Amino acid sequence: MNPYATMTREELERALADFAKNWLAHDGSWFLALEERYGLETAIELDAAAWARFAPVEAARIVKTYQLPPRGGLETLARALSLRMYSVLNPQRAEWSADRSELVFTMDGCRVQEARRRKRLPDFPCKPVGLVEFSSFARTIDERIVTRCVHCPPENPEGAFCRWAFTLGTAPAPR
Repeated sequence: MNPYATMTREELERALADFAKNWLAHDGSWFLALEERYGLETAIELDAAAWARFAPVEAARIVKTYQLPPRGGLETLARALSLRMYSVLNPQRAEWSADRSELVFTMDGCRVQEARRRKRLPDFPCKPVGLVEFSSFARTIDERIVTRCVHCPPENPEGAFCRWAFTLGTAPAPR
């Protein structure tokens, strides 16, 4: 019997949060094991390679599950970002430029950085991994989307943990 089939909405929401926490705990445990064994630089390199594989899978599943339009531009990206596993755990927001030509996505809270701080570890310099993660996620939503890092730890001048900007460029040439 599937125990989730009889759960209330509140129980399902708790289960979803638990799944997200477990997913993130596994990701963090894997990264820390790499960092301890091979050092931060190699751990970042391998983490970026893993995100290059995972982020498109996550994006494609979101598109399929929520029937988002193909090549839906920044509007579809905004919706997809709100449906990522992170959204259950990290306070985040998406804001539009005045002319709606740029979407700015901000993580106001970050369980990864908060956990590192609790363990008295330095902030994870997430820009190299984030560029791979957010770029490949966004390009899976719409290959025309261009991703730019506004800031990431250890630099977070505006108090937010990280901030990413997305614009719509031209589609890459066919191969």
